[in-house]
Amino acid sequence: MKKYILFVLSFVCVTVFSRTLKGVVVDEKMEPIIGASVLWMNTSIGALTDVDGVFQIEVPDNSNKLIVQYTGYQSDTLNITDEKKVRVILKGGVQLDELQVVERATALVSNRNSIDFAQTITSDELCKAACCNLSESFETNPSVDVSYSDAATGAKQIKMLGLSGTYVQMLSENVPSFRGIAAPYGLGYVPGPWMESIQISKGASSVLNGFESVTGQINVEYLKPSKSDYLSINGFASDAGKLEGNIMAAVPINKKLSTGVLAHISDEQTEMDGNDDGFMDLPIVKQQNIMNKWQYLTHHYMLNAMVRALNESRDGGQISDIPNPYKISVDNQRYEFYVKNGFVFHDKHESSIGWIVSGSLHENNSEYGFKTYDAKQTNLYSNLIFLTEPWAKQKFSAGASFNYDKFDEYVNGLPYFTEETTPGVFAEYTFNRNDKFIAQAGIRADYSSEYGSFVTPRLHLKYAPIKAISLRGNVGKGYRSPRVLAENSFYLASSRSLMIAADLKQEEAWNYGVSAAFYIPINSKDLTIQTEWFYTDFIHQAIVDLDSNPHAAIVNNLDGTSYAQSAQLEVSYELLRGWTLTAAHRITDTRATIDGKLREKPLTNRYKSLLTTSYQTRLKKWQFDFTTQINGGGRLPDPDVNNLLWDKEFDAYTILNAQITKYFRTWSIYIGAENLTDFTQKYPIIDAENPFGNNFDASMVWGPIHGRKIYAGFRWALSRK
Repeated sequence: MKKYILFVLSFVCVTVFSRTLKGVVVDEKMEPIIGASVLWMNTSIGALTDVDGVFQIEVPDNSNKLIVQYTGYQSDTLNITDEKKVRVILKGGVQLDELQVVERATALVSNRNSIDFAQTITSDELCKAACCNLSESFETNPSVDVSYSDAATGAKQIKMLGLSGTYVQMLSENVPSFRGIAAPYGLGYVPGPWMESIQISKGASSVLNGFESVTGQINVEYLKPSKSDYLSINGFASDAGKLEGNIMAAVPINKKLSTGVLAHISDEQTEMDGNDDGFMDLPIVKQQNIMNKWQYLTHHYMLNAMVRALNESRDGGQISDIPNPYKISVDNQRYEFYVKNGFVFHDKHESSIGWIVSGSLHENNSEYGFKTYDAKQTNLYSNLIFLTEPWAKQKFSAGASFNYDKFDEYVNGLPYFTEETTPGVFAEYTFNRNDKFIAQAGIRADYSSEYGSFVTPRLHLKYAPIKAISLRGNVGKGYRSPRVLAENSFYLASSRSLMIAADLKQEEAWNYGVSAAFYIPINSKDLTIQTEWFYTDFIHQAIVDLDSNPHAAIVNNLDGTSYAQSAQLEVSYELLRGWTLTAAHRITDTRATIDGKLREKPLTNRYKSLLTTSYQTRLKKWQFDFTTQINGGGRLPDPDVNNLLWDKEFDAYTILNAQITKYFRTWSIYIGAENLTDFTQKYPIIDAENPFGNNFDASMVWGPIHGRKIYAGFRWALSRK
């Protein structure tokens, strides 16, 4: 381990002069445009503008044309003759007699100048698959896996760097979200058409957003009322009986104030039982989801506010025509808000202050046969951040945060109450030497009313010896409070007893990561090769033991070693104009000490290969997308030796997805299919014939539990003029 850290730290000793271009993107009102795409023509060198509309991008030798794009605005192509700071003014979209596409925008953006292992999934990438919600947004991404947590409730979980999504900090517009009770179902609370982009950051992230990032962060940016289309509509239907509709409206009240409404409704009407085990393959899910956003923008002040309400019901279990069926019912109601204030001083240090206040109330009422789980979580969060640039190419941030969580949980009527208050302070310093060498050191100190005080240090380094190579390394700690009942309530859909130790410790882990990215110019296009290695080492962990007792899920403190190791290789290239290809392979080794033995973690794929290709015809009339996933095998929890109801291992399997999209002037239609080979796990539910017996278990899910799905949909937008 030390040799990897020393290897990364050795980058400090060398710096080389760099050619970079810095600029700002604004609209016709001189207001900054956040998240605009900046790309050198005929290369994969790109960047996104920050909250002030500012971007910084490396200057290549083989291109001097800079493409600037943002949804709802006319794209602009600049001829850069020098490398001074530029200002780009994008005009509102107008209807043209003839449409001319200069260059295709990059759908998956990796910022070369970013100090961390970050990627941005843009709206173009989200349109490559049936992106009904956040859980389906990673089909074409090699870094994030999404799977069902069980075969009865339809709850989904993500995995990153070999660990479950509870170790990934989920953010909504940089506000922590989907924690605790919302964790099992939160991925379904974000409709795909609502999303402007998704930022994925691997490893220990910045300390500014908290201490809970162990394996990384996923931040969702919603459509902005000041920049999105005046009106857009999305409709979706599948042969599985799912119907979905989304309406997004943006209303400019005056030059500074705008508001937007995002509404979603979905309904799954069919009881599907493809494997004839008597249980629905997926529950019938009905969801109503509405959000209202406000933006107030001036030269010195920015206000963003949001209120949201969600109601969702899930009805699963045995199909209706079975006498005295085993039924599962999960009802969720969620209400949330945030207010984000930003003050920019425009002094010589480019100082600013940001203040975020958010809150949520989440109620869950569930029945699993004869078992019940009722819970309510109240959360209040505040974060105050001061940012300044005391010297050129150097940034300093400091601030204070506060988080309050209250859980009222009842299992079969027995109460479990938890309350935690966590104030904290933090500071972060970034040194940038011409974008060739960047170092960022951060530290925060927090005090938990439940676990006491703790310190979170993090360090990020980036070194680019030449413009075609970027080397990165980071190391940092992460902490999280285990909310075992809320995060593992799906185990109630089985006969397993959920046994939880009374003295669970706060989870604590170190994360180490190194990566190398190579950009090789071939025929005026860059062949991008990215390699990475991450290691997560737990000091304290809440271990869910499914091996010691095949009729119980035992949650106890780690007694020994626990780690997750992940190595990945990713290659991408534009083979022909409009035809892109991405190939990736990842190896994962996740182990924990269970019952005194260091063992491979069950239900975890040992490897994954992904091949995704996309072809877009000239003038963007047609688009064809195809994705292949090869998921490696792994270990299953130990079965009962006296009653072998499942195997000890599961095999590798392949999933194929395809989609065709036809574009028109203001709308598009698409048709596609998921799981083309119709592969499903043969017995996702153990002893499905006796759901009230001692062997019933719906948690042994390692593969798809539904077969081929065919879908179709449309998108229409009234663009800004």
